[in-house]
Parts: sequence; C-alpha cells; structure tokens
Amino acid sequence: MLARRTFLLTPLTASLAHVVSAQSAAPGKMLLSMHQNTSAAAGYRGSLEGWARAGIRHVELGAPQLNGFLEGDTLPAARRLLTDLGLTPVSAAVVLQDIWLPGPARTASLEVWRNACDQFASLGLEKIYSPSVTNRAVTKEDFAATPDCIREAGEIAQEYGLTAMIEFTRTSTHLATLTSALAMIREAAHPNVRPMLDFFHFWSGLSKFDDLNLLEPGELAHAHFQDLLETPRELIDNDSRLIPGDGIAPVARILRKLAEKRYTGALSVELFRSEFVEGDPFQVATEIRHKSETVMRQAGVL
Repeated sequence: MLARRTFLLTPLTASLAHVVSAQSAAPGKMLLSMHQNTSAAAGYRGSLEGWARAGIRHVELGAPQLNGFLEGDTLPAARRLLTDLGLTPVSAAVVLQDIWLPGPARTASLEVWRNACDQFASLGLEKIYSPSVTNRAVTKEDFAATPDCIREAGEIAQEYGLTAMIEFTRTSTHLATLTSALAMIREAAHPNVRPMLDFFHFWSGLSKFDDLNLLEPGELAHAHFQDLLETPRELIDNDSRLIPGDGIAPVARILRKLAEKRYTGALSVELFRSEFVEGDPFQVATEIRHKSETVMRQAGVL
C-alpha cells in the first residue's frame, strides 16, 4: 500500500510544495483557520466559498462535509475548489468510536479511518484527527491496550503520509485530559501520532493551565481555538463555545504559553452554536476573523 500511494502521489509533489510551507507560521506566530463544523449547514462548497470571501486562507475539513460533496462530485473537484479559492487545508476531522482503544466498533472504525486517510491525503492534507468520544465504562486494561491501538491507527496514517492526532474531549471516559493524551501518545511512541489541543475541552474540562508545561517544544501538532461562556460548569455543553475574545477563558495567556512551546501551526475555530452553524459563512467568518485576530495580536502570535 505504501509503495502504491507513493507512486500515485509523486506527480503531486511539486504542486503540494506551497501547501507544506503554508501550514506553519513564522517562529512565534500562528495561523488563523476555520473548522467546517462551524459552518456545517453550508456544506463543503458553501463554507469554503463564504470563508474565502471573508479573507480566510487556512481551513480544517470535516468528513461529513466532504462526503456530502462527494455524493454529487469527485475528489479532484474538491481539491480544485480549494486551489481555486486560494485555501490551504491544515487538518481533517473524522469522528470514530473505539479508534484509540479496544471496543466493538474498532474494526469498522479502522476501515473508515483508512478510507478517510486516503481521501484527505489526496486533497493535500498532512494531518488528520479523531476525538476521544468514548462514553462507556473504561478499565485499566483498556488503558493498557491503548498504546497498541494508537500505533495501529498511526501505521495506517503513515501509509498515506499523514500525521494522526488525538483530540482529548472533556466528557470522554477514556482520554479526557491533556495529561492522559500525552501519556498514551508518548507510550505508543509512533512517529506519525502527535497531540492536539482544543481550547474548549482544555479549559472547561479537568485539565489545568500548568499542564501546558508538560508539552515538549514543537510537540503540539494542531489546535482548536474557542472561548468559553460564563456558566456553571455543570451546564457546559457545545453551545458554551464562543468566538475567541467573547468569553471568560484566558485565551491570550494560553496562546502565549503555546508560543513558548514553539507552536506555529493553525488555530482552527470550531463552534457549534446555531447562529454560527446555520449562519451565512461569509458573515460568520468575518466576525470570527476580526475577533480572533484581535486576540492573536494581543498575544503576539499574529
């Protein structure tokens, strides 16, 4: 499989050079990006076209949006759309059960994971992630088996030249904190698996600000960028995600710490409130860009 993929992608090497160089910012700086979940109702084409009009240049693709587009079109057309709009895809999302631990859905999830790696690699991406969405009871044996599961998913990603990332999520019964995700990723020690950070899951969950000190310089591969609604923690849900600068999370302080840890990748804004998801992508992205870039300037990372 590796040899076949290498052969098929060889003609694309020259055309991808600008993508590779555009996925990292200058030292101490970061890139503003938009996650397709934020404009999910507009679909693959609608979200990208609206964001491009708003001056967005870096985007995070979602499997549901891409699959919806592919119901009536092709992968080459999906890639041409990115190129024609001047957009650089920095990451891709696929949500799968049991991808990071043993479970009844694991075999099917690995098949979907392989297909997603194939699709997104053909679009010129370098990174793909799946969140830890486990909500059943998890045992010590599950944690002991996690590194092997991570390595298996990492091997598949490696076949397609992708870096696999684990998004810890605040409500997961498996990987819910930065500390747990780092411990498992480091024990797995696969060269194509790295951690990512979602500001919402980090600040509203069980992680602590000082946990960021555990990151090795350059270790973090990707970040989701949000603020947090002021509400009792017991009531926090996806509607508690706000545009950076609109909430109570110390987003500028977190950015400065990530810069200290030599993170120069994307800050991908992922929101789920209906006014964003169902709103006009151009207007939504315009507001997000203005507010997010203000925070990034305050933190000195723009």
